Amino acid sequence: MQIDRKKIFSKARRVVIKIGSAVLVSSDQGLDQTRIEKLGGEIASIMDGNHDVILVSSGAIVAGFAKLGLTRLKGAPLPLKQAAAAVGQSGLMWMYERTFAKHGKKVAQVLLTSEDLANRARFLNARNTVHTLLEHGVIPIINENDTVAVDEIRFGDNDNLSGMVAHLADADLLVILSDIDGLYTADPGVDPDAKRISLVEKITAEIEEGAGDALSVVGTGGMRSKIMAAKRVGAYGVPTVIISGMQEGTLQALFEGKDIGTLFLPKADKNRSRKHWIAYTAKSR
Repeated sequence: MQIDRKKIFSKARRVVIKIGSAVLVSSDQGLDQTRIEKLGGEIASIMDGNHDVILVSSGAIVAGFAKLGLTRLKGAPLPLKQAAAAVGQSGLMWMYERTFAKHGKKVAQVLLTSEDLANRARFLNARNTVHTLLEHGVIPIINENDTVAVDEIRFGDNDNLSGMVAHLADADLLVILSDIDGLYTADPGVDPDAKRISLVEKITAEIEEGAGDALSVVGTGGMRSKIMAAKRVGAYGVPTVIISGMQEGTLQALFEGKDIGTLFLPKADKNRSRKHWIAYTAKSR
């Protein structure tokens, strides 16, 4: 199937970009300021090309662990992660605010829980807030409210959250920046013959089952959660692309129409907004 990637991405007036913890973390397990600044420059360039951008950003827990002098994030108890998020969230936002200010952009912090979006009135309030921020040229930076979330109401990872936000914001495209450059036919870390899958026209049961659940040291989501996010937004008529956030220039290359990452096409018969909320958000708990 021939796809005009540049046309798809250039037509996306409103874009949700999800940045995972593995992309933001530096070698010393703190936030990678250099990478954040480079990503900020690319995102600002996208905005200057007449695209609205909403960021879904992990990183608060990672930043908090670094400030607290802790290193064993994986497997840490939930209360410790919640405390670390409280410590790290302000530093994460400060880094984003400083980065985007260099490009003349303003940012806003939006912290959500699944209960916020599973409640119809709160969902609509959050929707109105995000839309108003975009109308004023502000970049909403959305994260899970880790300090109040518990096991029963956690999104589980920001891949899932990014899918909810794409619906809430009426986005035209979901971009997931990861530490891997797309979906592969096999685990590229194990199988040297693994090939990147450029295009997924339909997410089948085979694709879901074949996606690994492997987690990074700092992240809470694997490829399966990214595929489920693509499935969620695809039902609302929104394409998803998974690309590497570790290499400089990938966002620019994406919007130039280069064949990078994995593009997931949406369903042709998309759900209506309220029906989609009932199917994928009201029942997400």
